[in-house]
Amino acid sequence: MSGSPTSGAGRRGLRTGRVRGQLAGAAAAACAVCCAAPVAALLGVGLTGAAATAFALAFAGVVFALVVAGATVAAVLLRRRGARQRACAPSPGAGAVGPVAVELGRRPDAS
Repeated sequence: MSGSPTSGAGRRGLRTGRVRGQLAGAAAAACAVCCAAPVAALLGVGLTGAAATAFALAFAGVVFALVVAGATVAAVLLRRRGARQRACAPSPGAGAVGPVAVELGRRPDAS
């Protein structure tokens, strides 16, 4: 049995580990030569697309923040102006608008 061509020693003699390693190396080299350009292009497109997306999101965020800040400042200024106008305006139920005569000396409720 040890001399038959199907034994382990006979098979191992035909294909050694070194031959398998060279075959795998040649296959890897062929794959690298064939697939390097498309893989590099896909990675480039992917990274460029991701960078462009990140830039667009950052730009949109800054623009949105500026718009919100401007609207907030405008709302605060309009609200303050309205509050000042209401505080300085005479009340409609007071009657006369203009100068009012004031008497000094006695209190009106003390007779």
